[in-house]
Amino acid sequence: MNLELISQAFADRSKLEAARPHVLAAIEALDRGQVRVAEKVEGEWRVHTPLKEAILLYFSLVPMETWSLPPFEFRDKIPLKSDLAAQGVRAVPPGLARYGSYLAPGVVLMGGYVNLGAYVGAETMVDSWAIVGSCAQIGARVHLSAQVTIGGVLEPAGARPVIIEDDCFIGANSVIVEGVVVEEGSIIGAGTTITASTHIIDVTGPQPVEYRGRVPARSIVIPGSRPRPFPSGTYQVPCALIIGQRQPGHDSKTSLNQALRHIGE
Repeated sequence: MNLELISQAFADRSKLEAARPHVLAAIEALDRGQVRVAEKVEGEWRVHTPLKEAILLYFSLVPMETWSLPPFEFRDKIPLKSDLAAQGVRAVPPGLARYGSYLAPGVVLMGGYVNLGAYVGAETMVDSWAIVGSCAQIGARVHLSAQVTIGGVLEPAGARPVIIEDDCFIGANSVIVEGVVVEEGSIIGAGTTITASTHIIDVTGPQPVEYRGRVPARSIVIPGSRPRPFPSGTYQVPCALIIGQRQPGHDSKTSLNQALRHIGE
């Protein structure tokens, strides 16, 4: 897999055929978890841009196909992941993960959806109707509750994807998009929306402390609002409030029953 040749083909499509085997090898490596679109190096998340470029080129290399599972029919370029039993993954209908995404051993896909380029760590649950977007990076022992949306960040190729670190709990109907990083052990309350421009305000001290694009480790976050003046008057705009730090007592309320994670026979 020659990442340099992939980048050259991304810049000059006349080189695409020469890069074909390297693009296909990159997608296969993503599917197996041998490489990741982004990974933490010396405490900082780094994006491997050529791998995102490979994903974008892959769409140009593979044909449309039709799959029938009566009464359902699908037409797409990207097949679904296969051989889940050998990978130690539990997928409950209609849970779907596309080829080129990685599901680590112990993942439970409870009717959710995992898109191409995403990475889902060991013993994580993607609950009913939860969405893991393109290239999103989900850590180990995470619970993405029902109808959570983890946004995809495929373009521009160098952009950081949404990252949910280990041991986080993301409450139902929450939306996290635009490359936001939720650091390890954090609890995001139900219905919280966090974008790159969302004011994330720590209100636990005598003075508010603001963050953008990052939820500090072990934070407990709920939806909030703050007044903002406009020409026509002052209105409440959404924000996110850090109201405390995760304590051992929270773990029993947010951890998954081990019976749900057990794959078994």
